[in-house]
Amino acid sequence: MMTVTRRLHLLMTTLALLAMSGAGLAEDGYDLWLRYAPLPAAVADKVSAQARTVTVGQPLTPALAAARDELRLGLSRMTGSSPVLAESTGESQAPREGDIVIGTFGDSQWLSALDLPADDIGPEGYLVRTIAAKDGRYTVIAGHDERGVVYGVFALLRHLQAGGGMAGLDLSDTPRVKLRLLNHWDNLDRYVERGYAGQSIWDWWRLPNIVDPRYTDYARANASIGINGTVLNNVNAAAEVLTPRYIAKAAKLADIFRPWGIQVYLSARWSAPRDIGGLDTADPLDPDVRRWWREKADEIYAAIPDFGGFLVKANSEGQPGPREYGRSHADGANMLAAAVAPHGGVVMWRAFVYSETDPEDRVRQAYTEFKPLDGEFADNVLVQVKNGPLDFQPREPFHPMFGGMPETPLMMEFQVTKEYLGFSTHLVYLGALWEEVLDADTWADGQGSTVAKVVDGRLHGHELTGMAGVANIGRDRDWSGSDFDQANWYAFGRLAWNPELSSRDIAKEWLRQTFSTDPAFVDGAADLMMRSREAVVDYMTPLGLTHIMGTGHHYGPAPWVDDLGRPEWNPVYYHHAGPDGIGFDRTASGSNAVEQYHGPVGERFGDLATVPDEYLLWFHRLPWDHEMADGKTLWESLVAHYDHGVKEAEAMREAWLSLGKHVDETRRDRVADFLDVQVAEARWWRNACLAYFQDRAGLDWPAGVQPPPHSLEHYQSLEFPYAPGN
Repeated sequence: MMTVTRRLHLLMTTLALLAMSGAGLAEDGYDLWLRYAPLPAAVADKVSAQARTVTVGQPLTPALAAARDELRLGLSRMTGSSPVLAESTGESQAPREGDIVIGTFGDSQWLSALDLPADDIGPEGYLVRTIAAKDGRYTVIAGHDERGVVYGVFALLRHLQAGGGMAGLDLSDTPRVKLRLLNHWDNLDRYVERGYAGQSIWDWWRLPNIVDPRYTDYARANASIGINGTVLNNVNAAAEVLTPRYIAKAAKLADIFRPWGIQVYLSARWSAPRDIGGLDTADPLDPDVRRWWREKADEIYAAIPDFGGFLVKANSEGQPGPREYGRSHADGANMLAAAVAPHGGVVMWRAFVYSETDPEDRVRQAYTEFKPLDGEFADNVLVQVKNGPLDFQPREPFHPMFGGMPETPLMMEFQVTKEYLGFSTHLVYLGALWEEVLDADTWADGQGSTVAKVVDGRLHGHELTGMAGVANIGRDRDWSGSDFDQANWYAFGRLAWNPELSSRDIAKEWLRQTFSTDPAFVDGAADLMMRSREAVVDYMTPLGLTHIMGTGHHYGPAPWVDDLGRPEWNPVYYHHAGPDGIGFDRTASGSNAVEQYHGPVGERFGDLATVPDEYLLWFHRLPWDHEMADGKTLWESLVAHYDHGVKEAEAMREAWLSLGKHVDETRRDRVADFLDVQVAEARWWRNACLAYFQDRAGLDWPAGVQPPPHSLEHYQSLEFPYAPGN
């Protein structure tokens, strides 16, 4: 007879599963890639037969309970039949046909008795395997640690959603990057800088007493793609986040995230000892300042034992930093590193620095400032470097610091939110952009020294490695502001796990889980996603043009702006278009930014005969009649690229109209509406930019080209004071 306690447990579990399943809700995007859509009946029956029981093969912990419940949720949604939950006694007993056993290699009696290739699995890695026994086949999901078990559960669910079965399972993987973090540019008032999906999901005012269920779903989504950390607040940090009141709020989030293997980090304002500590200095060599940070770290770790550490933006865009006191970035980072080191914490020190008092080419400044410090940072410091030397543009060459600082762990910083790529209304799959950067060859140790090998530590032998993504997450029901922007969150997590994955494969993986497994849809939609990044480059910044977006909000074209207080904030600074030509000379005859790359790379970029067209005007200033490889003049080629970008946007819209039949009506129409916006804004970009460049060049329109429908003055008159993310 079932006991009252057992009945109550089953009732609570059922209610929890129903609450998590979102039964009865329309396809509004909330479930992300964790929809666990019903499998075809025949497939569902086979899966059910091999997933009748879920057992935790060792004493239950919050992390193993989270893994167990996620597995049961996914299987119940996909098959319509919820596996029975076996008691977690930790005692040795033989699994039976249809059992799924989860646990860690060393702590489970069941798993330790099996001859599993545990030595092939690293920290946080997982093994999912079908085991043949005399009583039939059963399934094992195991790892050396509980994070590995959680990731193994999601790997199995991902496999099933993509159309795989339970028979003959042999899935295993280990993350290549140690720290896989989202950076939230979220302020304490819930405004998200460069955020296009509504307010911050962190309701700081109500925390820690009121907890939004969305926090758990956020953790589930991140764990499903291997993200293991989150920086809760903006790099333009408010010192108040380090006060007891906000530490308690962060601690509540840490408690929610912990079972899913996610640590919390905080952005620290450099001047906090002055701002909230009662000191009159923030000098990193001052004993009182060093003591203040040690005590602050002790206070945080007392509340959050697994606190990850600090992210710091210093001496950049008006933020305070150690240079105010004549100290170096290494002095500043090492002081904080000493404060968190006794607790196992890290410091992520951003290399995004430039100064209006520095006449050097802006794209040179970070390398110039950090290269002399190579090898001077403490062992628990990572220098966090943007993918390119400027600022998350539609296309940039890889940052020369990758490959240029072999003695320092460099942490990649990608931007998931599309500050310069049309916000959430333009379909732009960033996986293709990131793959391009990670595959780039630095030549730091000969040919094949890719950025990916720098980031994952293989090239220079670093064990402390990391990748950060500036989050695109907000309070919008669909989390990211549009359905396809979810793919960028997903792709970031997968590439942070393994920087050498194929962005096309990741796109297909996401599409199968998010929309449909129909091959006609998956292949066609993946093609659409893969062409989207090149389309936006063509209608925004072709041939190496860069940073010609609107002031402040970075919305829409504004290549004409030249009246801002700092020269490098002006789009004109980056192209200097005039009657004599266009582009920025970064060769030896100009700013010589090419010298910051290793020989073969710098030589390739600096030579007109070998520089790729996509970086032409980034590295070279050329006359309008410069002859391109195809025989066109530079002016003709520039116009052709803008026209091609518009045609690609139109083609993407048409492709979706065909593919949409595979998708529910709500999401099909929502994507179509956004593509309408994208086409209109692609035309705007093309017309405004070409009107300006034609005016500066003083040239006739190439034969057959349609001039912009409005005057240059019309485009220059457009204003957007309330654009989101401004």
